[in-house]
Amino acid sequence: MSQDSAAVPDAARKLAARRRREIVAVLLFSGGPIFESSIPLSVFGIDRQDAGVPRYRLLVCAGEDAPLRTTGGLELSAPYGLEAISRAGTVVVPAWRSITQAPPPAALDALRRAHEEGARIVGLCTGAFVLAAAGLLDGRPATTHWMYAPTLAKRYPSVHVDPRELFVDDGDVLTSAGTAAGIDLCLHIVRTDHGADAANALARRLVVPPRRTASDMGHQRYLDRSLPEEIGADPLAEVVAWALEHLHEQFDVETLAARAYMSRRTFDRRFRSLTGSAPLQWLITQRVLQAQRLLETSDYSVDEVAGRCGFRSPVALRGHFRRQLGASPAAYRAAYRARRPQNGGDGPVLRPERAERPERERAMLGAGTGDRYSAAALAGHGLATAEAAEAGKPQSDAFASRLPESPVGRGPGRPVLPGQRERPVG
Repeated sequence: MSQDSAAVPDAARKLAARRRREIVAVLLFSGGPIFESSIPLSVFGIDRQDAGVPRYRLLVCAGEDAPLRTTGGLELSAPYGLEAISRAGTVVVPAWRSITQAPPPAALDALRRAHEEGARIVGLCTGAFVLAAAGLLDGRPATTHWMYAPTLAKRYPSVHVDPRELFVDDGDVLTSAGTAAGIDLCLHIVRTDHGADAANALARRLVVPPRRTASDMGHQRYLDRSLPEEIGADPLAEVVAWALEHLHEQFDVETLAARAYMSRRTFDRRFRSLTGSAPLQWLITQRVLQAQRLLETSDYSVDEVAGRCGFRSPVALRGHFRRQLGASPAAYRAAYRARRPQNGGDGPVLRPERAERPERERAMLGAGTGDRYSAAALAGHGLATAEAAEAGKPQSDAFASRLPESPVGRGPGRPVLPGQRERPVG
């Protein structure tokens, strides 16, 4: 698919006559994890009409020559090959065996052809790497497992990776984060096809939440320990470590470039190539994550938290915090303490001096897309207004379903996405 998906004729997006949405092809590869592979098989392959769940027809397809060996040394024999994908209106890639390996060209061709004929293409967890290799994520928002999001963003820079999402529905191409998020996405597909009652009935049979919501905030707490594979041996690692240890100070990207003995332009290029994120957006993300930790582990006021995270004003903290986490700092703290009370039975609220100090190798994750910041907001963050040019990237829009005033964009020249994106948190 070309990077500008809007240029593709509408006729090419109509489902071919021989394809039907309720026919689901699941594409399996050798070396794939069995748990992730079993998710779409369980959701779409079992007849649960007695429980009010409409039936799908499942086609399990081998993406390469047999035998297919999975985790634990098990061998699978798929009843269909790639040719069966030509009948499916929904094609699911539940996982890919290694993010360092290229998928088989024949499988990529089959996915491209299915998409051109209007099929819905779904990538669960590392399956997003297969969709990206086929070019189906070019110019689109997508997500994957938080641990691999930096690698996906670096390897495929035209993909707008947002690791904070449980799943991203971009119409005819959908992606999910880790294993449990694959269940969320499959339930979302059932909900889209047959309504909330069918999805809720299926969730009851699977004994899982029908729709995880903003009250399930645990997903973000995994993000700040994710590092690109290459960071440990790179000279920029020391600069990154210094920045993480001095987030309480007010410094900007020029300071980091100077510490790396690079020009600002060279530093921006090296940092982006290493992490898949612009340094300004990364720095803002780390300050917000630090604020998140302080709200969880301390009794500092929001104003004090802002100062201890390098923000020049609480207004700046509130704006960035809401954009990235979908709630105000006060609301986030209240929700967190309601779930895990820190007074009473679990002991007193810890001040940072007594709280566990985060280890050095923390958050390298910036959003694959950035926020659009005004000069005033940047100044409030402690960053020079000269950063505004870099900050003017497409808005991250994490948790946009709760922030309708901040629509998701596709960057310069990209149309605003329609309202079909489902943005749950969890």
